[in-house]
Amino acid sequence: MSRFVDRVVIHVAAGDGGNGVASVHREKFKPLGGPDGGNGGKGGDVVLVVDSQVHTLLDFHFRPHASAGNGKGGQGGNRDGANGADLELRVPDGTVVLTPDGELVADLVGEGTRLVAARGGRGGLGNAALASKARKAPGFALLGEPGEAHDLVLELKSVADVGLLGFPSAGKSSLISVLSAAKPKIADYPFTTLVPNLGVITAGETVFTMADVPGLIPGASEGKGLGLDFLRHIERCAVLVHVVDCATYESGRDPLSDIDALEAELAKYTPSLADDLAERPRVVVLNKIDVPEARDLAEIVRPDVEARGLPVFEVSTASREGLRELTFALAKVVEEYRAARPVQEATRIVLRPTAVDDQGFTVVEDPNTPGGFIVRGARPERWIRQTDFSNDEAVGYLADRLARLGVEDVLVKMGAVPGCQVTIGDLVFDWEPSTPAGIAATALTGRGTDVRLEPNNRVGAAERLAAKKARRLPGVYEDDEDFEEDE
Repeated sequence: MSRFVDRVVIHVAAGDGGNGVASVHREKFKPLGGPDGGNGGKGGDVVLVVDSQVHTLLDFHFRPHASAGNGKGGQGGNRDGANGADLELRVPDGTVVLTPDGELVADLVGEGTRLVAARGGRGGLGNAALASKARKAPGFALLGEPGEAHDLVLELKSVADVGLLGFPSAGKSSLISVLSAAKPKIADYPFTTLVPNLGVITAGETVFTMADVPGLIPGASEGKGLGLDFLRHIERCAVLVHVVDCATYESGRDPLSDIDALEAELAKYTPSLADDLAERPRVVVLNKIDVPEARDLAEIVRPDVEARGLPVFEVSTASREGLRELTFALAKVVEEYRAARPVQEATRIVLRPTAVDDQGFTVVEDPNTPGGFIVRGARPERWIRQTDFSNDEAVGYLADRLARLGVEDVLVKMGAVPGCQVTIGDLVFDWEPSTPAGIAATALTGRGTDVRLEPNNRVGAAERLAAKKARRLPGVYEDDEDFEEDE
């Protein structure tokens, strides 16, 4: 037996980027032919795609974990690693993507709409791409970045034009079954409908969809009954239809009190949507007039309902009386709603150039560590993830990048002293301002090493500051092209 699932929590993980490789070209009579390490491949993305052939989130209920492919590592001979395969997850039209905290991420409406739920990590650069005039044969490569991982909540809100509301056994399922080709379960006991039903209706040249939800009862906003869990399926409806059972034998119930009770539950459903739902057009359907007592009651209450400004239709799903008039009236309201909706323009991409004084990072004092600092920014945090800290030359390269970006200058201005704790991303280290950018250019050592990281060759902090002020330290990277991967 198939199940209807309209709310799930999924765990998506994009692929990791492949590592770059440090390699040197070798052939006969050319023992040192230059660096030829290839770049790592990009990790695959996890993408949500709207598919009109998917009608439920059932697949995610049983398989909530989804992972894309990892990028392959680079190889020698300037061979780049293959990109990881993207993973496309098919979702129904009308799926809303939320964070676990309830923050809206995207509203996926329309066939083919796509959302990158998790982006794959960038591949690391090989040493061929890291070569420069100062460092002609780097003995290191960059690591691939890990892919994004998120927990997301998917909620399905049916894309229907007409929403049917009513008490249990009011005849909603019968109404949608005679107006469309939908075949919902129909029986003479309450809560026959356990899941929302959707039907397509044609009235002249107008085609619209109709949805009904499990019956509402007083106290639904407090968790009673079933209907409250499915009211999200009427949030997109152009018109709400109150289906009233005029043949009920329950004491204390009449058409007017039923309408008032349903409106009260709608107002309590989601306070943020109460005003929006209150503005939706309402239509009242007095059902089951094939029963003589029900017809008499409908004639009595009709003036009172019309006095509230609500259109009223007396119908019978058994004898089909009044259904044609109801169908064309609903089609007219739907057409008016569609005409009144603003035309959505194509999304425009707005380019906002970075301010000339925007350094791309911030430095703040660490509230948990006296005298400590935290460096935040997409670029320095990415550089930390890409660095192989087992390779001294790679660490020196990181120091050059941070110094060129201006991180060390800002730390000095904020009062940082040697040995203070600095945090960048997941890395916590004791800051030592004795590895200024430029020293490696004048005293390069063996591949995979850096003279600045050798204890006996460190430049003192005072000498470093004096040299910087006098502009005597040449930059390791003479051309902006050496940093294109950081843009």
